[in-house]
Amino acid sequence: MRPLPRVPQVAAALSLVLLASCSAPEHRAQIPPRLRPVLHVAQLRPVVVSRTAWHAIPRAVAGPPLYDPEVKAVFVHHTDNPNDYDCRRDVPAMLRNIELSHMAQGWDDLGYNFVVDRCGTIYEGRAGGVDAAVRGAHTEGFNVETVGIAALGNFGPGQKVPQPMLESIAAIAAWKLAPGIDPRGKVRLVSTDSRSRFPEGTTADLNTISGHRDAYETDCPGDALYAKLPWIRQAAARMRAKATYPVAPQPHLTPAATRSVPGARLG
Repeated sequence: MRPLPRVPQVAAALSLVLLASCSAPEHRAQIPPRLRPVLHVAQLRPVVVSRTAWHAIPRAVAGPPLYDPEVKAVFVHHTDNPNDYDCRRDVPAMLRNIELSHMAQGWDDLGYNFVVDRCGTIYEGRAGGVDAAVRGAHTEGFNVETVGIAALGNFGPGQKVPQPMLESIAAIAAWKLAPGIDPRGKVRLVSTDSRSRFPEGTTADLNTISGHRDAYETDCPGDALYAKLPWIRQAAARMRAKATYPVAPQPHLTPAATRSVPGARLG
């Protein structure tokens, strides 16, 4: 018969087992950070011909332009000019004539934020900087936090809207609308003028990309262009989808924590 092990040896062995099991590193599955979609606005910026290039008239008042925090909606117009113009030779003079017409009505500048010709060239309209949310004078009662895009020409019944023009209008809308706004969706705007279709102070539910006639008693932007607005909405949405990427959120570092990270710099 073998002798029983001594108690001290058994206790020591058990202590080693417990120590090993308690001190073993704990392996847990790493949960990846939740990705968030980020719209890269700079990637959407189209080529815009500046006011200087088409020899715009200086603004009629000395005060600075008005700016809004963001752009929530787009209003599409047409200028009601003949459609047989030459894109290179005629457009600058046409823009100056429109600008003079708007000033003659008492406005301090061209009302539209952007004008697009039939060849798809985009022109800076109202002064203030194309990258800023400049408040225009294009849609009575709904100039706040909106952009006015005018198609150079007449696009009433039976007229053909050139494809390059449609694509450029969609490109401006995709670029200028604030991140998080769906070009195919609806937006709530508050009327600032009872001369619109909505009394002052009334909340209006409008398409994010609307025609001038949706907010004001007019046939603008013409039946032919108005019928193309669904295409413009879809095209703008596709452009924004291509410029949206999933990005992992960065951990927030307090100034104290930042000082402890090698190479970190504030500002």
